[in-house]
Amino acid sequence: MNDSHKTADPHSGAGEPADPPIERPVAAAATALFGSDAVADALRALDIPYIALNPGASFRGLHDSLVNYLGNVRPQLLLCLHEEHAVAIAHGYAKVTGRAMAAAAHSNVGLMHATMAVFNAWCDRMPLLLIGATGPLDASQRRPWIEWIHTARDQGALVRDYTKWDDQPASPAAAREAILRAGWLAQTAPKGPVYINLDVGLQEAPLPAPLPPCDPRRTMPAVAASASAAQIAEVAGILARAERPLLLVGRVSRGTAAWAARIRLAETLGARVVTDLKVGAGFPTDHPLHVGAPGIYAVPEARDAIAKADVIVSLDWVDLAGTLQAAFGTGDPGATIIQISQDHTLHNGWSMDHQGLPAVDLLLAADPDQVVPALADALAGPSLDADTQVYSTKPAPARPPLVRGPISMAHLAAGLHAVVGTRDISFVHLPLGWDGKLWDFRHPLDFLGSDGGGGVGGGPGISVGAALALKGSGRLPVCIGGDGDFLMGATAIWTAVHYRIPLLVIVANNQSFFNDEVHQERVARMRGRPVENKWIGQRIDDPAVDIAGIARAQGALGIGAVKSADELVAAFRAAVAHVDAGGVAVVDVITEPGYTPAMVAALNHESNKS
Repeated sequence: MNDSHKTADPHSGAGEPADPPIERPVAAAATALFGSDAVADALRALDIPYIALNPGASFRGLHDSLVNYLGNVRPQLLLCLHEEHAVAIAHGYAKVTGRAMAAAAHSNVGLMHATMAVFNAWCDRMPLLLIGATGPLDASQRRPWIEWIHTARDQGALVRDYTKWDDQPASPAAAREAILRAGWLAQTAPKGPVYINLDVGLQEAPLPAPLPPCDPRRTMPAVAASASAAQIAEVAGILARAERPLLLVGRVSRGTAAWAARIRLAETLGARVVTDLKVGAGFPTDHPLHVGAPGIYAVPEARDAIAKADVIVSLDWVDLAGTLQAAFGTGDPGATIIQISQDHTLHNGWSMDHQGLPAVDLLLAADPDQVVPALADALAGPSLDADTQVYSTKPAPARPPLVRGPISMAHLAAGLHAVVGTRDISFVHLPLGWDGKLWDFRHPLDFLGSDGGGGVGGGPGISVGAALALKGSGRLPVCIGGDGDFLMGATAIWTAVHYRIPLLVIVANNQSFFNDEVHQERVARMRGRPVENKWIGQRIDDPAVDIAGIARAQGALGIGAVKSADELVAAFRAAVAHVDAGGVAVVDVITEPGYTPAMVAALNHESNKS
C-alpha cells in the first residue's frame, strides 16, 4: 500500500471533545434526580460525544439534564439554527467515524423539519441517534394550546419507514433501555438512524430513587457478520478460476486496515476495480487496477470492464441491478455475480432506495470489511504483507492553465490543487458536476461520499459534522457544493463558526438549478417545444445572491464572487490560511454549468430508451 498519504485513523479519537466546551455552564449544586437525568446517563453510557439540536420546550427537561446534571460534556450540546442541520451534522460525523452521534428534534414540528436529513442518513446507511419529544401524553397535564398542537398520537410514524427502529418509552427505566437499544441497533451493520420519542411528563417527573446501575457493554454485544469458512472457500475457488475478475467497491468503512485489505485482494487476483461517487472512497483511484474515474453513474470505461468480466464481486455496491443493466443491457449478465452485503435486511415497502432486484449467483449476507481479508488470505496465504505493498500510480490528472476567463469545474480543481499541493485533504462533499478524474483519492478519508438521499440542502450540514469528526486529524476538510445546496443549508455554517470547527466551503455557483434546466430541455425536445425556455423558474439571478455576504453574516470569512480562473489561487490561498488558523471560509466561485461524462452517458442512455 502507498504510504505517502497516511493520516489519523477515523477511530483514533480525532474529533472527540478534548477542550472545555465553548458554552460552559455554571456549576450546579446536587439536587433531586429527574426522569431526564436517567436519559442523560444513558447517553453518557453510550459515550456519545455530541448532541446537535435546535432548542424546543418538549425536551426542556433533557436539555437541563445535559447542561446542569452532566455539565455539557459527553455529550456536549451543539446549537443549530435548523433541525435539518442538526441531523445532517450527526450524519456527517458518522461518515468519518462510523459511530453514531446524537441529534434532538423538538416535538412533531421539529421532526418534520428534520425528516429530509433523516432520509439522507437512511439512504447512506449511516448510524444516527435521534431523540425527539412530545407534549404530555396525560392530557390533563398539557399547557393550553401549544402543548396540544405539539402532541402527536404516533410521532415515530413520521420517520418509521426510514429508520431502523423507534420507541416511545413510558418510564425512566424504559427510556434508559430504549437509548441503549437504539445505540446498539444504529451501530450494528447495516447501520442506520434510530428515533426515541420522550414524553414531557417522563422527563420532568422526579425519580423516586436512582435507577440500579447497568453495564452497557452487556446490553450492546458487538455484532460482526462474516462468512463461514465454507463460503470463503467457495468464493475463493470461483475467483481463483476467474480470468477477468472485477470488484465493485461500494459501501465500505473508512478504516485503513480494510482499505489495505481491498488493495491486497485486487492485486492478488489482478482484478479490475470500479468505485462510485455516491459512497466514500473505497479503493485508490490512481491504482493501475482501478478502471476509469468514479462517478455518480459508471463511466463508459467502467461499463465496458463490467461487461467483459467473467466474475463480478459486489462489496455492498449501491444499485447493483442498475449498474449491471447499464453494462449488459436488459439480458442476463454474462458473468458470475457474487454479492457481499446485508443491505437486504433493511428493505421495506415504503421507500424504493433498495433499487432494482439484481441477478446474483451467490450471496454472502455479511459485512464486506469482514469478508475481504479472509478472501485475501484464502487466495494468497498469510505470508503476503498488504501494509508494505506499493503500487505504481497512474499519471496525475491533467489540469487546465489558470488564465483569465470563465471557470470550469476543472479550473476549480486546478486552483485548489495549486494551493493545497500534496497535503492531506478530505472532500466532505462534492457536487453533481464534479468529474471523478479531477482528483485522485488515495486514502479512505480523501472522499466521504454523497448525501445519500439526493435531497438538495444537506451538503453544508453534513460537511460541518464531518469537519467536526476530522478536527485534530491534520486533514483539511473541503466542501465543494452547488449554489442551490448552499443556499438551502447555509445557516449550518453558523454552528461551525460558533464551535470553532475549521472548514473550507467552495460554492461552485452556476447561478441556476442547472440539473433541472437539463430536464426541462429534454422534456421540451421530446414534445417539440422551445428549449430556449428551459431557464425559466431555474436561474438564481437578477438579483445575484451575495453568497460571500451570507457567509460573513454568520462569522465566516466570505470571499468572492470569483469570476475568472486567474483569480482562483489567491482566493483559495486566503481561504485555506483562514481555515488553518481555525476558522471557516466560504469561497463563491462563478462556474460554467455542465455535466460530467458519466452523467452525460447516463442521459444519452435514457434518450436511447425513449
